[in-house]
Amino acid sequence: MILKQIREPKDLKKLTNEQLYTLVDEARTALLEKVSSHGGHNGPNLGVVEMTIALHYVFNSPVDKLIFDVSHQSYIHKMLTGRQYAFTDSTHYDDVSGYTNPKESEHDLFTIGHTSTSLSLASGVAKARDLKKEQSNVVAVIGDGSLSGGMAYEGLNTIATTGTNTIVIVNDNDQSIAKNPQGGIYTALRNLRQTKGKDENNIFRALGYEYFYLDEGNDLEKLIALFEKVKDVTHPVLLHIHTEKGKGFAPAEKDHETFHAGGPFSLETGKYILSDTDKDTYNSVTSKYLANKIKKDPLTVVVNAGTPMIVFDRQQRKEVGEQFIDVGIAEEQAATMTTGLAKNGVKPIWAVFSTFLQRTYDQLSHDMALNNQAGVVLVYGASINSMNDESHLGFFDIPFLAHIPNFVYLAPTNKEEHLAMLDWAIEQKNHPVAIRVPVGPLKEVGEIDETDYSVLNKNKVTKSGREVAIFGLGNFYELAETIAGELFKKYNIGATVVNPRYITGLDNELLDSLEKNHKLVVTLEDGILEGGYGQMIASYLGNSNLKVQNYGINKQFHDRYKPEELLEENGITVDNIVKNIIDVLK
Repeated sequence: MILKQIREPKDLKKLTNEQLYTLVDEARTALLEKVSSHGGHNGPNLGVVEMTIALHYVFNSPVDKLIFDVSHQSYIHKMLTGRQYAFTDSTHYDDVSGYTNPKESEHDLFTIGHTSTSLSLASGVAKARDLKKEQSNVVAVIGDGSLSGGMAYEGLNTIATTGTNTIVIVNDNDQSIAKNPQGGIYTALRNLRQTKGKDENNIFRALGYEYFYLDEGNDLEKLIALFEKVKDVTHPVLLHIHTEKGKGFAPAEKDHETFHAGGPFSLETGKYILSDTDKDTYNSVTSKYLANKIKKDPLTVVVNAGTPMIVFDRQQRKEVGEQFIDVGIAEEQAATMTTGLAKNGVKPIWAVFSTFLQRTYDQLSHDMALNNQAGVVLVYGASINSMNDESHLGFFDIPFLAHIPNFVYLAPTNKEEHLAMLDWAIEQKNHPVAIRVPVGPLKEVGEIDETDYSVLNKNKVTKSGREVAIFGLGNFYELAETIAGELFKKYNIGATVVNPRYITGLDNELLDSLEKNHKLVVTLEDGILEGGYGQMIASYLGNSNLKVQNYGINKQFHDRYKPEELLEENGITVDNIVKNIIDVLK
């Protein structure tokens, strides 16, 4: 097997033309075997097998710098840079990240998991090279979907302004995660594809790039020839390469969106191996609610930034029509557009993964909150039990969002509470409101929540007790109930249990009342401890006689962790918390 003989990129240069084509087949087969059994980004990597082999055949990494935007398409790159064992040996599947990572290899320049960053990174790497009087190529690979992000234009502009060697590869498969919207940059790219790069309205040439178009972006020989042509240029070059997302696996070629990422799946049928797909989840009940709301109210609008599947599937998107807006991978645009929609009298809801919400802090603060516009932000995947790669962590949201003035951030604990909060948030006109969509199995209490959420920061005491009060925020509310149950069962202590509901403010009246018959307050939150909800309570109670114990995750970029292990490392287990409570009460 040729792939197993590749230890570093220079090994490719010894291969014959026939062997290179064999390597293409072996790499694609290894990729499919891994992602079908293990999961991962399948479509993006299938589409760049030939391109990646051609890159490493022509250029000289790590002297020449290769920077992959998002980097979820770097699996083949890893195979060719000493990590093929992680794709050919199932016992080593978890040895490497799904993204570039300098801790793994000198051929990975950056840890990258978010989009539209490669060009700005490349501009800095190239400028540093020039200042050091070095000679090398800087190659940045960016997808057409990533060009929707504003930072991509900043990078394009800076590279063109600097004017020295930087080779930008636009990997154009007419697809982001979902199908690219119509208009804008996508019209420009489509016209270039249809004219084989000859359209006179060429945005890249207008910016000052030497431009080359390759329609056969999965043709190895043509890719090698193109890369050899531009290697060692002295000015910015843009290669517009048309590829097929999911190339080489018929189901992925047919359904680009479904096969962007996921797994495991059957290589024979192309069907994902899923369980409990017929059960309702917090995501599915949210989608059903919003779809129904849109049908009844022509002024309700759902906004998304390049991840539409988290809120609507393709059929639902078709049904809601113009009341669903996908701005592309552009969270800053989504946040500020939501502000504009709210200002002009409609009811916007922006659905966003927590890990991507952090890309737009200024727009949330300066545009939405400073103007106090009643946009709604649905924050998905905000939990230790969500994505676990260090580039995609979703549990940093509480410290940065909870402290923005005017924002109301809510943490529901069950279906009825979640939908009541969502309905109030959409209809009210006084605040920007974010809702931390619960992560975990759907919990239903069977009673409609009739809380008036316009009365801000009122916590719900679900069990009244003495000595210890346990605040279980959002996803960790059930943990609070479990701890209270153990305290009563083992020590006959009837703890007070509190569902805070509000993250952005404290129930001062409740906190003041606890000093009468409580010795200890315990806070539990599914997020970063430092600067989080619990420390807000600890600060408020600093001059009281109450002791406070805060439980959350330590501030670190945790990588590919197991949730149960990370919880235990941070002392978030029932046994440990009960022990610590008893130690204080004694």
